[in-house]
Amino acid sequence: MQAADPVPPPGGTGRVPLLTIAREWGRIGCIGFGGPPAHVALLRTLCVERRGWISAAEFEDGIAATNMLPGPASTQLAIFCAWRLRGPRGALVGGACFIVPGLIVILALSAVFLAARPPLWIKGASLGADAAVPAVALGAALSLAPASWRRAGAPRPSHVRWTCYLLAGGVAAALIGPFLVLVLVGCGLLELLVRTPPRHPAWVPGSPRQGTAPAAGGAGPAELPPGAKRRGALLAEPSALLALAGSPVLQASAAAGLLSVAWVAFKVGALSYGGGFVIIPLMQHDVVHTYHLMTSAQFLSAVALGQVTPGPVVQTVAVVGYAAAGVGGGLLASLVAFAPSFAFVLAGGSRFGQLRGSARVQAFLTGAGPAAIGAIAGAAIPLSLALSHLWQIAVLALAAAWLLGLRRGVVAAIVGGGALGVIAALAGAPVT
Repeated sequence: MQAADPVPPPGGTGRVPLLTIAREWGRIGCIGFGGPPAHVALLRTLCVERRGWISAAEFEDGIAATNMLPGPASTQLAIFCAWRLRGPRGALVGGACFIVPGLIVILALSAVFLAARPPLWIKGASLGADAAVPAVALGAALSLAPASWRRAGAPRPSHVRWTCYLLAGGVAAALIGPFLVLVLVGCGLLELLVRTPPRHPAWVPGSPRQGTAPAAGGAGPAELPPGAKRRGALLAEPSALLALAGSPVLQASAAAGLLSVAWVAFKVGALSYGGGFVIIPLMQHDVVHTYHLMTSAQFLSAVALGQVTPGPVVQTVAVVGYAAAGVGGGLLASLVAFAPSFAFVLAGGSRFGQLRGSARVQAFLTGAGPAAIGAIAGAAIPLSLALSHLWQIAVLALAAAWLLGLRRGVVAAIVGGGALGVIAALAGAPVT
């Protein structure tokens, strides 16, 4: 007799067939245009409002917890909701069905847009869509800023630090792309130290100094609360891992072929804080300048394709993999980028409530969050410099007016830019 899947603590409506999960998560993967906000709305409608599988409170906990994790938050939420219904098997089935439709579409579009000799109208559509990408990055940053500002708190020093973190992320994205992840984690750790400083007991004459052994039965500084040592180790491990992101030794060893694709994809999936859009500055320098996997124009096309296809924005990394090694490279990049999301949910889904309530995690993200927002905005500078034709500047201005002035949708801006590019190409504008 086959063993039943382990099911998380009660709160849903019992076992949901894997076929149902595959069908519903696959449907969201097919119609999930518009990025994380659309995915969250679709998952909430399905799991909370229409089916009643998950309570509203637990769904909000899931949103909060996945936003605290590195990697694509909406993908992790989709995996978490499926895990909540059928344990590990549900998570694997639901997550795969959420990711695969968009992956198929974006690989097919990659074959068209990255072809050696695409038709004239394809060239125009690509360059037009590319021109809207800097405005998309800036609009994403502006949309994320208010919530992050409120999270910083009311005291003036908190807002001063928030502004400094924002500027640090922006400068890092524009000037030192390979080390951006170090800036993000550095801002997070600085805010963690400010909000939860180390506690050292005051020394008084006659008492042992710090570092000396306490008297028998005394509670010296070497004593920690239960579990504190383990939590400190968990905090140190991500920090050490993040430090590897800018390691010249590791970058040199990953300088060619599929290994470089896998490394870029891993950074996107496991080391990116701040949502899907932060992958743009995180990838750009590595992809274009460090490993030469794509040209600047091709990277703009990759970002545009990631915006207009359904499913996770992180699918952009599959275009990078395709440019480096065809369909196999695209599949490898997607597998490596999304594997950490499955690992985070499978290993820690039952502790998401504790993660949300952790003051240390909240403090870290209060610093890393504005740095990530600044990085997204700062990415608009190199993305704009990658535009090569004067008519693209006009498309960029129209896209900026659409997104920043009228506050309209990203997909429409990208598609509209592509349509203007087709018109420009057919009218004789330069597209090479």
